[in-house]
Amino acid sequence: MDLFNPKRASGSYAYHEFYERYVDEASFLWLLRSIAVDQPHNTAGDVAELEERIQAHLDGLMTSMEPGWAACEAALALEQPGEVFTAAVTALRSYEMPKIQMAVEAGLSNDRALQGLVSALGWLPAARVQPWVEKFLAGKDMRHKYLGVAACSVRREDPAEVLTNILSREDCRAFAPLHARALRLVGELRRQDLMPAVQAARSSDDPAIQFWAIWSAILLGDKAVVTGLQPFVFNPSPHQSRALHLAFRVLSVEQAREWISVLSKDPDQARTVIKATGILGDPHAVNWLIGKMADPALARLAGEAFTNITGIDLAQHQLAAPPPADQLPIPNDEVEDGDVGLDEDENLPWPDTRKVAALWRNHGQHFLVGRRYFLGKSITPDWLHHKLATGTQRQRHAAALELALLGEMPLINTRARITA
Repeated sequence: MDLFNPKRASGSYAYHEFYERYVDEASFLWLLRSIAVDQPHNTAGDVAELEERIQAHLDGLMTSMEPGWAACEAALALEQPGEVFTAAVTALRSYEMPKIQMAVEAGLSNDRALQGLVSALGWLPAARVQPWVEKFLAGKDMRHKYLGVAACSVRREDPAEVLTNILSREDCRAFAPLHARALRLVGELRRQDLMPAVQAARSSDDPAIQFWAIWSAILLGDKAVVTGLQPFVFNPSPHQSRALHLAFRVLSVEQAREWISVLSKDPDQARTVIKATGILGDPHAVNWLIGKMADPALARLAGEAFTNITGIDLAQHQLAAPPPADQLPIPNDEVEDGDVGLDEDENLPWPDTRKVAALWRNHGQHFLVGRRYFLGKSITPDWLHHKLATGTQRQRHAAALELALLGEMPLINTRARITA
């Protein structure tokens, strides 16, 4: 038997288990990264370390393309986002059309798989991806056009007249996912020339199209349309979180308090109220937040909101309490363990309510009620740039959005690959 030939006489590949392991590891680590980019304790450096591990396994797959692709092809049958990501990166690096077509079709099989495919298009360098993005944008298949727009979105690359044409064509606007993603890209890139298309889409009956039209109009400077976000803020939906993060940065403090008052009448929106309070940044609500820290279901979220307003890190200031004894351990990073889903509050510290209250009694007088604060300071470009560079992932997301609303720059993609 020739061990130097990657393909055995039986038709199976030598060392195939190594390539399968590369696929499993890269796919699983991608899933961990997709969670890590939104975790409250992770910094850009933490995400970069995960990316280096992912890249090492992706490079392993390229050491011998035939067995590497055989492992990818088998994994594509799962139609899962991590496996699609791994296979798509490998296919694009191969420059082989059949492999790329297979990965793209698997990525278009369902919405979750699509996340992995779009991520792959954001992972690779422009020289490797750009020809395919252009092909997708020029194609007749609306799903391919969507893929091209989504790639431009994650890469923050302007498709110029192509985006204008998509928003002007009736057949493109009739494909709701494409229309919505194109509207989103307008705001991300601050394409002021496309404001008429954005304004026209605000009257759409499709909730996603309507939401992204309002969202982009605000990022383009039309903050008066923030009232259009009210239904998205008050009602649970896929857009509620983004609506919260935008609306409570744009509304006046008085308007924001009114919206929070309405939300607080619905007991099912208790978490939404706490999030809105932290985003708004008005120290008027700090004592109320401290009271919410006594509720185990809300304690960690209230602690995060407290930090978002005051800039006081609970762990650094010894204001954290031991977790309750009945808390389950967080999932590990073993490939064999399929449970990687995290509670939204996982990795947030448990506040020691007594210590937090005592500290606030001593330091609360330094904050002016009715003024917005972001992590303890007034909202200025210098402070936002500092937190964008040094903050945790959630803080970086918030800083990027605040900077975009100040008109400082287009909206930075703080979930993009860091080690590129």
